[in-house]
Amino acid sequence: MDLEAVLNHRRSVRVYDKTKKIDTLKVKHGLELATLAPNSSNMQLWEFYHITEPETLANLAKACLGQTAVSTAAEAVVFVTRQDLYKKRSKFVLEFEKGNIQRNSPIERQEKRIKDRELYYGKIMPLLYTRFFGIVGLFRVLLTKVIGIFRPITRQVSENDMRVVVHKSCALAAQTFMIAMANEGYDTCPLEGFDSKLVKRLLKLPRGAEINMVISVGIRKEGSGIWGERCRVPFEEVYKNL
Repeated sequence: MDLEAVLNHRRSVRVYDKTKKIDTLKVKHGLELATLAPNSSNMQLWEFYHITEPETLANLAKACLGQTAVSTAAEAVVFVTRQDLYKKRSKFVLEFEKGNIQRNSPIERQEKRIKDRELYYGKIMPLLYTRFFGIVGLFRVLLTKVIGIFRPITRQVSENDMRVVVHKSCALAAQTFMIAMANEGYDTCPLEGFDSKLVKRLLKLPRGAEINMVISVGIRKEGSGIWGERCRVPFEEVYKNL
């Protein structure tokens, strides 16, 4: 399928045909493609939990309030944000960027570019993603207000703002995954209706992890997999050409 056909094929499927099997390796490859999604500062503060075992899937369905979108699914993926890994990920990206610059930048520009990355990933990113009962976020907000008097600056830097940033990046990966699955002829359904405490317990997640969304995977059941025609607000109502 071309991209337009893929996007038209993708629907939020509520009931899957349990007699039709899917290839687990294709789902895994879809998650590999999901890592190519754009994300804020390339911090990649996400994890993907691929649920394939029937017992785990059944427990996940209970945590998702018994929805048929999970209970009839062949597999599922839980997209998880990991803001608590910001130090590890920023260090990883910094080390990659140093090598990247050495391999691909003109020699005369390498030193400055490496220093820029060291500042960005060694100091700015850790400052932005640190959380401490809202206090560090308040400091960032006050700092940007002062700097903003003299020049444009990103102002959404509170601890809640940064939490939103991490979830937006993870959602981009989730959308990329759903498109990849549609390209394979597989169906998906993104869910936000779940007991996050139960899901975290099921996956044995640490306190700093958060559930972004649960996406079930399978092949739609004809006649009941999707609920009729797709509804969208008229394009003219949402499109603004300035």
